[in-house]
Amino acid sequence: MTAMAPAKRSGFALVNDVVAAVRDVLGRPSSAVALHEPEFAGREWQYVKECLDTGWVSSVGSYVDRFERDLSAYTGAAHVIATSNGTSALHTCLLCAGVRAGDEVLLPTLTFIATANAVSYVAATPHFVDSEPVSLGVDAAKLDAYLRDIARLDDGVCVNRQTGAPIRALVVMHVFGHPADLDRLDEVTRRWRLVLVEDAAESLGSSYHGRHTGNVGLVSALSFNGNKVVTTGGGGAVLTNDAALGRRAKHLTTTARTPHRWSFLHDEVGYNYRLPNLNAALGCAQLERLPSMLERKRALAARYERVLAKVEGVEFLREPPGTLSNYWLNAVVLDAAHATLRDSVLAALNDATYMARPVWTLMHKLPMYSGCPRMDLDLAESMEARIVNLPSSARLGV
Repeated sequence: MTAMAPAKRSGFALVNDVVAAVRDVLGRPSSAVALHEPEFAGREWQYVKECLDTGWVSSVGSYVDRFERDLSAYTGAAHVIATSNGTSALHTCLLCAGVRAGDEVLLPTLTFIATANAVSYVAATPHFVDSEPVSLGVDAAKLDAYLRDIARLDDGVCVNRQTGAPIRALVVMHVFGHPADLDRLDEVTRRWRLVLVEDAAESLGSSYHGRHTGNVGLVSALSFNGNKVVTTGGGGAVLTNDAALGRRAKHLTTTARTPHRWSFLHDEVGYNYRLPNLNAALGCAQLERLPSMLERKRALAARYERVLAKVEGVEFLREPPGTLSNYWLNAVVLDAAHATLRDSVLAALNDATYMARPVWTLMHKLPMYSGCPRMDLDLAESMEARIVNLPSSARLGV
């Protein structure tokens, strides 16, 4: 028993040190500190009231057009199609990428459920791949080696030798706003004739080697859920630099209705996915203040990194080299030796009124996706056991 005592004390010390570090950054709050909450301090009320006063509240209106233009100018993507949420944007991306029923789509197991669900919506099969520890994005080298083992090119189509199904696309997710290794992932997709889709839902304001995320993939998706840096309440967007795909995305998300002054002719199965003007008005006001919010979020991340550097046994997850992250969610990663303390850290932080959360349950562990094909996922499984997300709202960075 005597030999076990120091390890036990060390565990308690780590938990207490993490709480003390967060307290050093956030102080002693009088009420619970949310993980990530929206901030309305600009023209949100003015723009939304204009929609109410004029009656333009649905999916047609000047703010929808303006929101798309503003997003295009900010991200550099030539074509932006505003959608009802990030999941509908992802679904549209996969349709535009040519994913068909029976195809397989490669995607990280370390992602939010929407990424996998969008694959299911097109009747394709999620095929789960591992992540790397720097960005938590897809591990390009490991993926390439895996494809050499299980895939072949058949007349320019990547085919899973084990299932016989075409592997049509790779969806890359920018975890917590940190850009994945897009150059190397682009190389892998070109080598294996895969369509690269970026799930950029969390990365508005993040850039990879000077280029905003969402511009390397053929199509990409953004989210404006209430917990994102910019929110429209719900909302999402499809980004692409391909004019034909931009037109197709808009057509599909507008119930595939053919343009006419009055007729209702629809030429294929479409989707009622357009963002309402009311939500777009909120988004336009939010985008006006995005630089300020990003500046404060980065200041908050820098403070977390500074104080957590003093805590032995943990590491702050920082932006990868060559990137600029929006630090959507700040994260501390426990050393592997302390993985068993994750829930203790979560409990202690929440008890101290700092809302903290683990990373999402890995996709291959969910009942509906447990039978899907997958590679060795040891890094993702290790990170799942050790990640703790910390309060990350922009207002905390003042």
